[in-house]
Order: sequence, then C-alpha cells, then structure tokens
Amino acid sequence: MRLVSKSRTPGAAGGAVSKTPAAAGAVSKTLAAAGAVLMMLTTAMPALAGGTVEVRLTLPVRARLDMRDVESVALTPFLVVREEGREPLRRQGLDLEGEFSRYLERLIKRNTRLDLVESGPVDFPAYELSALRREVDFWRALGERLQADLILAGSLDFDVQDRSGYRTEAYTSPYDGRTYYRQVLVEETGFEFDIVMQVYDGRTGKLLYNDNFKDFKRFEGERTDPLAGMFENLYALESRIAGIFVQKQVETNRVLFTQ
Repeated sequence: MRLVSKSRTPGAAGGAVSKTPAAAGAVSKTLAAAGAVLMMLTTAMPALAGGTVEVRLTLPVRARLDMRDVESVALTPFLVVREEGREPLRRQGLDLEGEFSRYLERLIKRNTRLDLVESGPVDFPAYELSALRREVDFWRALGERLQADLILAGSLDFDVQDRSGYRTEAYTSPYDGRTYYRQVLVEETGFEFDIVMQVYDGRTGKLLYNDNFKDFKRFEGERTDPLAGMFENLYALESRIAGIFVQKQVETNRVLFTQ
C-alpha cells in the first residue's frame, strides 16, 4: 500500500491564504478604525454612566403679535356669555365686564407703551364671536373711527360652582388607638373663568389673533367672595394675556448630564 501525502497549495479552499501587501493594508486600516471607535466609546462611558442634574432656566417667549408700527389699541366691551352662581353676580355687586375691562387696561399700561383708545358703547352687528370674525367691514370702519391700530374684543364666561361634599378622612380613636374612617362635610367654592380674546387689525379689519384663556380655582368655604375668585383666575392667566403684546420670560426645567 502506498501512502500519498497531500500538500495544500497557498490559496486553496479551506487552506491558509497568504496576504498580499494590499490586503495587509486594508486589514490594518480596519483594525485602526475599530480601535478609534473603541476609544470613543471608552471616553463616552463616564458621561453615560454619570448622574443627571435638573436645572431651572428662564427663556424668552416672543409676543404673539407682530407689534412693529403698532402704537395704539382700542378696547371694546367684552360679551358676557355666562355669569352663573348661587346669586346673580350683579346683585352681589360684581360688574364682570366692567371689572375685566379695568383690569385689562391696567395690564396693557403696565406691560406696553401702547396708547389706549376708549371705544365707548359699540353696536355690534352680531353677538357671537364666530360671526363677528367675519365682519371685516365693521372692524375696518370701527378702526378708522377710533384711529386705532389694533382692536381688542372677546367674550367672558365666569362660573361660580358649589363644590361642597362629603369626604372620607382617617380618625384615630383616643380610647383604643385604632384608626377609623368617617365622612366629613367639606364646604368649597370653585371659580372658573373662560376668556376668549380676539385682536383685529384696525386698518384692514382682519382678525390677527384668536385664543382661549381658561383657569379654575377652588377655595374652602361656602361664601367666598366671587370678586376675589375672579382676580385669582386673572392673576393665573396674566402672563399669557400680556404675552399677546410683549415678549415674556418663562421658566422651565431641563435635565443635564454630569460626569
């Protein structure tokens, strides 16, 4: 029997392949790139493994309207959609539209340099805002009569709500030290203010801005003053309303990564 020894030639399938200079260079470049990626990941690991810190930032927010070449604004009477409560608000001495108009005048004077134009009584062609926004000729004529760059209009919806009711609270007996639960009557009053504001161009009569501002406040006690409740609503909305005309600063939280 003859024993035949088979030798593998370079480049044969399954055998060792000799590297040419070009192939060796390609491998070296691949290894170098892999090393660079590994170094980047190693450098980034402390940041990824580090903690976070929450910071509070103050950021500017642009005015909702372009106020260039705007010098005056006319305030028209706001339409009162609803003023509900235990008693009619006028019988409690609250003139909703009058109080809001005076508040709006003070807000504009405090935050802008606009000249305020008194509109006086206005005979609106309609008493729904959805219809008024289509009355371009009416707003243009009103702006011309008042000589105002902007005309401010809108509606008010103020609701006084009885939020009293029974609630469950824990009670620890002084006799046996055990905890019991009992129903307790809690008297609360809620105030909800829903304001729609529209701004018209006094020169063209076109609607420039339309938005809804809504706030709800709850107070303990059944006989809470509705005027106080209304102004609590307005104070909560003040920054947003002023932001129609001027740039405002808002505070927000951001999370930063630390090493």
